[in-house]
Amino acid sequence: MASEPVNVLEYQKLAKEALPKMYYDFYAGGAEDEYSLKENVEAFRRITFRPRVLVDVSRVDVSTTILGYNISSPIMIAPTGAHKLANPEGEIATARAAAACNTIMVLSCMSTCTVEEVATSCNAVRFFQLYVLKRRDVAALLVQRAERNGYKALVLTVDVPRLGRREADIKNKMVSVQLKNLDGLLSTKVANDKGSNCEALVNEIFDASLNWEDLAWLRSITNLPILIKGILTGDDAIKAVEVGVSGIVVSNHGARQLDYSPATISVLEEVVHAVRGKIPVLFDGGIRRGTDVFKALALGAQAVLVGRPVIFGLAAKGEYGVKRVIDMLKDELELTMALSGCPSLKDITRSHVRTEREQLHSML
Repeated sequence: MASEPVNVLEYQKLAKEALPKMYYDFYAGGAEDEYSLKENVEAFRRITFRPRVLVDVSRVDVSTTILGYNISSPIMIAPTGAHKLANPEGEIATARAAAACNTIMVLSCMSTCTVEEVATSCNAVRFFQLYVLKRRDVAALLVQRAERNGYKALVLTVDVPRLGRREADIKNKMVSVQLKNLDGLLSTKVANDKGSNCEALVNEIFDASLNWEDLAWLRSITNLPILIKGILTGDDAIKAVEVGVSGIVVSNHGARQLDYSPATISVLEEVVHAVRGKIPVLFDGGIRRGTDVFKALALGAQAVLVGRPVIFGLAAKGEYGVKRVIDMLKDELELTMALSGCPSLKDITRSHVRTEREQLHSML
């Protein structure tokens, strides 16, 4: 009998064994040379700790509040598409694990279970991730369905005017899955003999004209708070505050869009400084350890979103696997806080980490 995984990377190995190559590559792969894919993880390794000692850490509290919702730790589930490729129960299993862990799940609009199925499966706090489609009426309908089914916020993903070049999917001739939320609304069948069906589909249905002015349209059709996901610069963060969004997710789309975009952890601080505490900044990209979560919080994120590790847990062991991945990261975060002298999340400060730039300065 194989031993139980003790960390997230071991779940990735199990997922690779469990999944057909086409599906594993779809989840694990990035754009083009996969430079940013490697950097998202590697950049964390270049940040070290400045732990404080002789602090009472007999009790460590990792709970927090996001947009007014209490969650057990600052670790949320990122929007990722097509969970049924990983496990037959799909997003329902993921949502149940989120509920069990008392955290927030962001359901992808490209999910393989409907908004309604996920809503009735459990009582997790759920946000809905939205791509704006060329058919604005269909996009509006998705927003209304999310609102009607108790989703608490919209996460507008803004870094996909076209799909990034994911060469593994092209080689594997990746087939686009049935997008349950679009059933009966849009045809998602595309004829494409050359390469990835996903790419052809996105380029056919997503609205590449989406711009800052369209946020007024989105706000006019919903009362839900809107977070923008896909910001990597202070300039865009300032614009996001100006148009009145409720939060930002610093993200390079899991390095699946523009290769050689920076590792998200390397630009987090720039965005945090630009926002000046006016709205929450969440973080997405490359989290594989509780130490990574701590580093993101020290650099100003209010919470992190975890994508691939959740999928790997789901592929390896279904709902239980997702729960284990979240719990592992949470336990590692708690230990990191104890060993760094931080009894609560508000005790984690910028002075607890040393970035690569500061290490270079200290050598000069």
